[in-house]
Amino acid sequence: QVQLQASGGGLVQPGGSLRLSCAASGIRFSLYALAWYRQAPGKQRELLTRITNTGTTSYADSVKGRFTISRDNAKNTAYLQMNSLKPDDTAVYYCNTDITGASYWGKGTQVTVSS
Repeated sequence: QVQLQASGGGLVQPGGSLRLSCAASGIRFSLYALAWYRQAPGKQRELLTRITNTGTTSYADSVKGRFTISRDNAKNTAYLQMNSLKPDDTAVYYCNTDITGASYWGKGTQVTVSS
């Protein structure tokens, strides 16, 4: 079955960086787009960025210029490089892929930005 596993979260100081990974299994990863979302306490889940199967990327204004999505199809893994982190970036981060109308989510990884 399709599984996505997000990892790489943690505690970082404002201005710091983290790289999240999303490992996929059970799918031909190279065929599908992959997205990163986040959800902060008391807020709705927010789409941050997406990368298509051909590598085209898009970003929410809130992370444009600070976050970079990438993928390594040979490793069935997508990445989210997060720079210049702010306290407002504190949230649980999820990876997602949609396959023929079904939406699959990873378990989420906590990112906390605090001094």
